[in-house]
Amino acid sequence: MKSKKYLFLIILSTLVLLSSTKKELPELRIPSYKIKLSDYGFFEGKLSEQIPSSGVVPYALNAPLFSDYAYKLRFVSFPEAAAVIFNPDSVFQFPIGTALIKTFFYYQDERNVKKGRRLVETRVLLHEEKGWVALPYVWDDLQTEAYLEVAGATTQVTWRDHHGDKQTSDYLVPNMNQCKACHERNGVMTPIGPSARQLNGDFVYQDKPENQLQRWSQLNKLKVMPDDLQTLPKMANYEVSTNELDARARAYLDANCAHCHNISGPAQSSGLFLDWNIKDSTAYGFYKTPVAAGRGSGNLSYDIVPGKPNESILLYRMESLDPGVMMPELGRHRSHVEGIKLIKDWIKAMP
Repeated sequence: MKSKKYLFLIILSTLVLLSSTKKELPELRIPSYKIKLSDYGFFEGKLSEQIPSSGVVPYALNAPLFSDYAYKLRFVSFPEAAAVIFNPDSVFQFPIGTALIKTFFYYQDERNVKKGRRLVETRVLLHEEKGWVALPYVWDDLQTEAYLEVAGATTQVTWRDHHGDKQTSDYLVPNMNQCKACHERNGVMTPIGPSARQLNGDFVYQDKPENQLQRWSQLNKLKVMPDDLQTLPKMANYEVSTNELDARARAYLDANCAHCHNISGPAQSSGLFLDWNIKDSTAYGFYKTPVAAGRGSGNLSYDIVPGKPNESILLYRMESLDPGVMMPELGRHRSHVEGIKLIKDWIKAMP
């Protein structure tokens, strides 16, 4: 009788324990993302004016990626009680809760920006507990709101360039999977822009230029940063012709190619690594034979032939608009005339 009583108590205790445990289990969460850009509260006032809210910091890169001549506005929204730990070599490791926001736009007339601009896409990179996720938001025709388009989109854009010539292009908004093609490192989604070398430059905050790294440090959003800015890496602006030619060319290749062509990127099997500080000349392409010959290489022998741009596969692929040949593979439908000239001049000047 006593043993039956103990058995009953054991069963009862177990049921109570299970009941208690069930109550403590976390609620199952199904990911859902905001449908409208305005729902995040990144901006105040009229959404199209892109005025950052408190806690959202605008920034710019010294050497931006070419995207069919689109201009870009960049912002970072930091989590309230966390900061980035400074590192000199790679893209910063942002804390969970960070949002990187990038709006692509075209001026109606590049000769007179007061004529207005057309916002096309705002891409939001959210750092969640499970990792980074890229969310493309497409602007409506009235320029009042941008809506989530996980499947991407294509829209035609028209503008007047610096020469007054009318330009028309099909702008591609990538879907969520296409974003991964450029953002992955060893299979992990990662930001590709904001690093010490890209942020070590001035940005005009409320009419006053200030070094961006210093600004982030003063906001307590960048920790363990060395005090002497002169000792920190700084990438050249490749659009400034007075900068040294080699520094401009390496900055261009780093910004436009190295997000894939690095030792942990999607193009690692090519053996061509175009990070700005690569010292191994063969890995950087000099007299390096391609992994695959034929159409992709234009039947040329080496990635870079010093003094001979027309014999260099690197330039051949930059100039091409053939989807099976062109580089980069994504993010452009047009040739970057100024970038091609820069790389051509750089190779031609080599002894």
